Amino acid sequence: MKLVRFGPVGHEKPGMLDAEGRLHDLSGLVADFAGPSVSLAALADLAARDLSAAPLVEGVTRLGPPLAWVPNFYCIGLNYAAHAAETGAAKPSEPVVFSKAVSSLAGPEDDIILPKGATKVDWEVELGVVIGAAALNISEADALDHVAGYVAVNDVSERTFQKDRGGQWIKGKSAPSFGKIGPWFVTRDAVPDPQALELSLAVNGDARQDSTTSDMIFSVAEIVAYMSQFMRLIPGDVIATGTPSGVGLGMTPPQFLAPGDTVVLDVAGLGRQESRVVAA
Repeated sequence: MKLVRFGPVGHEKPGMLDAEGRLHDLSGLVADFAGPSVSLAALADLAARDLSAAPLVEGVTRLGPPLAWVPNFYCIGLNYAAHAAETGAAKPSEPVVFSKAVSSLAGPEDDIILPKGATKVDWEVELGVVIGAAALNISEADALDHVAGYVAVNDVSERTFQKDRGGQWIKGKSAPSFGKIGPWFVTRDAVPDPQALELSLAVNGDARQDSTTSDMIFSVAEIVAYMSQFMRLIPGDVIATGTPSGVGLGMTPPQFLAPGDTVVLDVAGLGRQESRVVAA
């Protein structure tokens, strides 16, 4: 299933894209998509219904974040060797885990807002994993059984806040609009191999990132199993699994986003985001 949320900001409804790309209104079947409503059990119940009978939505409508909220927004850093190298970091021996504030959540068409004091706002296309069943101390072999599905992510980052202000990376990752997900939440059955997805990103029409998830240092299964050693992952949690090379920080000279820029990203099968950059 390709699940979406559509409508004005703060008034989105749950929906589904059918095989022909038509949008169906699922608000009569489910209250929203978030937390327990994207558990494996809830999604199985939804899939068992005749979703094609749900009302069609006509005309162009805004797509919001496909999840209304997330319990936790986790990230994996330096998970592509070439990206680690371009930032001057060593290839990690274990996954580098950090968080984004859940208030950073934004939709695929929403503006990227440059926060007050920002001078080095960067882009990061990533595969996002949505947890569907509680996971604690699980094996790598069982890890994907705890995944509900996948989303495209732009892990927008302010590099000065992240690197030069002390403390944890979360400070450079958490401004409003820095957690862009969507356009679709694609259930796990529609993504047979999460390590075979192409990712790309362009700024003002110029290609910046172009890779595949096969280049990850740590696979989705490894990441989920690893994280479950330290915390209980719960339905609705999102894990952004790292970005390939091509970020602005790694360019010579470095390049960062400015008001008026346009960022377009695509993750195969998970949809396309197009964002305008604006000042706060």
